[in-house]
Amino acid sequence: MDDGRVRALGVSRVGVVGLGLIGGSIALDLRALGVPVQGLVHRASTAERATARGLVDAVSCDPACLQGCDVVVLALPLEALLNPPEVLVKALPDAAAVTDVGSVKGAVLDVWRHRHPRFVASHPMAGTAESGVESGCAGLFRGRPWVGTPEAATDADAAQQIQQLAEALGAHWIQADPLIHDQAVALISHLPVMVSAALLRAVGEERDPRVRELAKQLASSGFADTTRVGGGNPALGTAMASRNTGALLKALAAYRWSLEQLEEAILNGHWAQLERELQTTQALRPEFLNGPSASSSASG
Repeated sequence: MDDGRVRALGVSRVGVVGLGLIGGSIALDLRALGVPVQGLVHRASTAERATARGLVDAVSCDPACLQGCDVVVLALPLEALLNPPEVLVKALPDAAAVTDVGSVKGAVLDVWRHRHPRFVASHPMAGTAESGVESGCAGLFRGRPWVGTPEAATDADAAQQIQQLAEALGAHWIQADPLIHDQAVALISHLPVMVSAALLRAVGEERDPRVRELAKQLASSGFADTTRVGGGNPALGTAMASRNTGALLKALAAYRWSLEQLEEAILNGHWAQLERELQTTQALRPEFLNGPSASSSASG
């Protein structure tokens, strides 16, 4: 336990709305630090499982349970975050610092900047392929980037509280403009989902059954790594695309151009050119894997 970071939080109770992978992991880490956690979920069966797993100190399906929380984390799916029930909005304490964990920030701010006086948009860049109340795990955010995108009108004290929360969980705090965040995430998170999905389609729709069957038998770790995000939650991928459309289309156009350069080199037998392209990509890769976002995965 990092007592200094816990003291810096200065909170008596944190509310976590949604106890899936991100919400459950936040709750587990906060409890490990000795911070009481109040959970809010949609179904009684989820509340029972959250209690059995020890995710929270208390859990309810009634938004009124958030009263008395100093910080509230909205760990909701992106579509639910962008269409919040009014009963939830009204239940959020005015004095609490409120944040979200969505992978798109421009659209989130459009919805939330006028809904709560101390809202701070943020995005922890961490995740696994798991989902649901069983998926929360300890230490998920340790060493991972957590991006905050406060605006000029954002409450400065609330922003500091959310930063302290992220750092207490071991995350590396990064502050960015919301639209710059959305373009960057389109490139390193949302685009890979679409590219991975296209690869799966190319293999899955191979017309020669002999080739397709042998491909299944030969697929190993390289194919598994390349297609992991494309085989993830379809609703999450659709939400990313529909709520970050402009940035994703720009990223797809850049990818298409790059693919065309490789295709042209192969089509024309320009092997020296192809090798130079691959040397360039070989040199580029460490730049994006040696920093704090080295093991990042798509999160929504």
